[in-house]
Amino acid sequence: MEMYIEQGASRMDCELKIAAKYNRPFRIISEKEVRVGGVLGLFSKRGIQVEFYFSPSQYKSHAQKNEPFLQQGSMYYQGNSPYMAVPRHHSEAQAKSDASNLEIEKLKTLAAANNAVNAAGAKLARENKAAESSSQAILDMLSEIKGKIDNRTDIHPSLIHASKVLKMNDFSENYINGMIERMQKELSLDQLKNQETVLDHLLEWIGESINIYKEDANIRKPRIMVLVGPTGVGKTTTISKLAAIYGIGTDKIPAVDVRMITIDAFRICAKEQIQQIGDIMQIPVSCVVNRQDLRREITLHGDYTDLFFIDTIGKSPKDSSKLGEMKEILDGAGKSADFHLVISATTNTSNIIDIMRQFEPFNYKSVILSKLDETDHVGNIISALAEKRKSVSYITDGQSVPLDIKRASVVRFLINLDGFNINREKIEKRFPSGDADQFNWR
Repeated sequence: MEMYIEQGASRMDCELKIAAKYNRPFRIISEKEVRVGGVLGLFSKRGIQVEFYFSPSQYKSHAQKNEPFLQQGSMYYQGNSPYMAVPRHHSEAQAKSDASNLEIEKLKTLAAANNAVNAAGAKLARENKAAESSSQAILDMLSEIKGKIDNRTDIHPSLIHASKVLKMNDFSENYINGMIERMQKELSLDQLKNQETVLDHLLEWIGESINIYKEDANIRKPRIMVLVGPTGVGKTTTISKLAAIYGIGTDKIPAVDVRMITIDAFRICAKEQIQQIGDIMQIPVSCVVNRQDLRREITLHGDYTDLFFIDTIGKSPKDSSKLGEMKEILDGAGKSADFHLVISATTNTSNIIDIMRQFEPFNYKSVILSKLDETDHVGNIISALAEKRKSVSYITDGQSVPLDIKRASVVRFLINLDGFNINREKIEKRFPSGDADQFNWR
């Protein structure tokens, strides 16, 4: 007995294909789920593969007897499998007429059956899509894509090299997949032949994915800037640097009236630390423990203060109850307060995304990247910012106050990437940072 194999979107689709190809009775003896379609082995869909054989003795028996079927063009099921029925002819003339029309009727019947299969397939696709929205399904899909990117050899060598360069810089798998797909769509074969050309385009596209925060110049005074973030990312040090820049002034930034407020009355020496910093810079410091005190402090000093900096308690992003308590206190700053999330550059991509998600209730306007000097790669932060569609405002790269803080720029990120031929003049022309202060407090 000779066995055959057919694939389709469903068992019904397989049966229709067999009936259309052979017009013979058959029996399906097994079926299994397979992956069909896709491009370069990616994005294939679920399908069915059946194994079947023909029943020649039964087919011959029906042909010899010339038994009538229920109606011309109907589907006859032999062993739960369909094939096209052959009608009995009542006269020679009718036989000739029916013979000429039989193929047309067969096509009509198969078309109607295929329409039904397509409708069923669409419904199945919707159900599969809903089912795959679960977190486990997403993780499985990402794992599968990662494996194929790591192992595939059917894509252009320049794309494989670009993928390795991105991995070397700690870019996330999602970010890498997006860039590889863009290169496949937008770069010609001639461009792909030159690895440097590919990397030049890739560097520019990375720059395009970085969003630099721009402050609204029309917000009324006093300005209120609140820094939130996990424990140990350097919020107090960053507050001190910003307070020094604006409270003492620089060659380009004239001094304004600044006041620092801390709500961290629980961490050992936290209040004393920021008070000591304020005394050195001759910037007043206050400590509050509840919403009412914070509101009173801002109201009391608001008439002669241009800029308030509010330092917060470092909390684990997984401690939702403590984050809720802190948010209730910070509601005393009013609706005009600007929240900024401080994240350490040493944090891996998945943890950065988790932190950004957990602090979303604070409606932070930008990310301040700290401790850039403590990491060799920036792909993790670029990936997370791109995925969450968040902007970055300041970068800190040391402990010195106020020297080790700079306004964020695309160029600052790009020059920290390894494996690229960095032409600083070219990228500065492509992504000018400008001289205007992004935080227009005056």
